[in-house]
Amino acid sequence: MDWVKAARDGGENALLRLFDEHHLPLFRFAWRLTGSTADAEDIVQECFLSLLRSDCRYDARRTSLRTYLFGAVRNQALKRLRSRSPESAETEPVDSRSPESEALRDELEKSVERAVMQLPENQREVLLLAHYEQLPLAEIAELLELELGAVKSRLQRARATLKELLAAYAPDAERSQ
Repeated sequence: MDWVKAARDGGENALLRLFDEHHLPLFRFAWRLTGSTADAEDIVQECFLSLLRSDCRYDARRTSLRTYLFGAVRNQALKRLRSRSPESAETEPVDSRSPESEALRDELEKSVERAVMQLPENQREVLLLAHYEQLPLAEIAELLELELGAVKSRLQRARATLKELLAAYAPDAERSQ
């Protein structure tokens, strides 16, 4: 069954099925690109709404729905990031759990988040899609309209930069390799 066509024809169940299947990974990707829960929610909602419009460019013969939606999320997130001033960048509230291990884990997660956000945009996209969304490199190349070698190179540079940025959290890492 063509769920997109059914959703465009007003099938509420089809739209709900598409949303249920794709919402969470799209939200995570949007959130990691923007660092904002509100922006991520808006971006994902806009992507699904645009999928229903008659002028939507999705073509199942050209690409998978998942690849199309990730591309739409990426485009919406980049548009928002470019229009946002640096002072208005939203940050998530600090987690106030009391156990020391939770506090340390939270600090490390936030440090990784900040380090990922410091990556150049082209490296951050590849890293998020490869590690967090676990997309195959070939699919990332298709989504970003890049050669596979360029995707591999960006991913390698992103990992190297993260290693430098997060070196303080693993001071003995160099000696153990």
